[in-house]
Amino acid sequence: MNASAPPGVAAFSPPALSIERVSHAYGARKALDDVSFTVEPGSFAVLLGLNGAGKSTLFSIVTHLYASRAGAVRIFGHDVARQSGAALAELGVVFQSRTLDPDLTVEQNMLYQGALHGIGAREAKARARDLVGRVGLADRLKDRVRHLSGGQMRRVEIARALIHAPRLVLLDEPTAGLDIKARAGILALTRRLVDEDRVGILWTTHLVDEVRPEDQVVVLHKGRVLACDSARAVMRATGADSIGAAFGKLTGGAGEDDA
Repeated sequence: MNASAPPGVAAFSPPALSIERVSHAYGARKALDDVSFTVEPGSFAVLLGLNGAGKSTLFSIVTHLYASRAGAVRIFGHDVARQSGAALAELGVVFQSRTLDPDLTVEQNMLYQGALHGIGAREAKARARDLVGRVGLADRLKDRVRHLSGGQMRRVEIARALIHAPRLVLLDEPTAGLDIKARAGILALTRRLVDEDRVGILWTTHLVDEVRPEDQVVVLHKGRVLACDSARAVMRATGADSIGAAFGKLTGGAGEDDA
C-alpha cells in the first residue's frame, strides 16, 4: 500500500517491463510477430530461444536502438518510444558484444558511463568503487580493460550497467564465449541483484542449463512467443521432465540439442 494513495485504494505498481503486441520486420522477413509478455519488478525472467528466434531484435527495440513497427514497450510504465528519457533512466543494459573501451581503465569506463547519465565525477567515482567491488574486482579498478579476462570484462559491464541505479537490467547472451566457471559466476552475480537489490532481470539465452524451475521463461521461436510462465509450469504443461525437453516439444524439436 502506498502511503500517498487514498484510504482503501491499492497503489498501482506497473511491471518492470511490459511488451505489448510488438512486431518487427526486415523487409519481407518478419522477425517478431505480435510478441507480448511482462517482467515483474525484482524478478528473474529468461528469454529463451535459438539464434534467429528474434531475441536480439526484441532487445534492440526495448533499448530503443530500433523503433518497433507495431506494439508498445513500457519500462515501469514509461513508453520507450514516447517517454524514452524516463524509460531508459530505469534501464541498465549488458550487450552481447563487448562494449568496454579496452584502452581505458575499469574506473575510466565506469566514469564515462556515469557522465552519460549526468552523474558528477565525485559521485561517479564513489559508485564505481562500490560497484566494481561488488562484482569482485576491487583490485582491478585502475587496470586497463584489455588486461582482463572475458569473464572479468563481463563483470565490469554489469557494474557499469548499474552505475545509474536502474531497476531493470537486460543482459543479452551474457555468458556467450565464457568457460563454465565464468558462466556460473556471471549467473550467480546477476541472481544476487534480484535477491539483494530487487532489480528486475531479463536474461536472454539459448542455454537451458541457465534456467531454474522457478524462473519466468518466455520461449521465443521464429519471432513468436510459444510459452510464457515459470519453467516448472512450462514443463508441466508440455509433459516434459526438463526445460530442454519442453523447449523441444514446443518448437517441434527444432534445435533441441543446441538448447
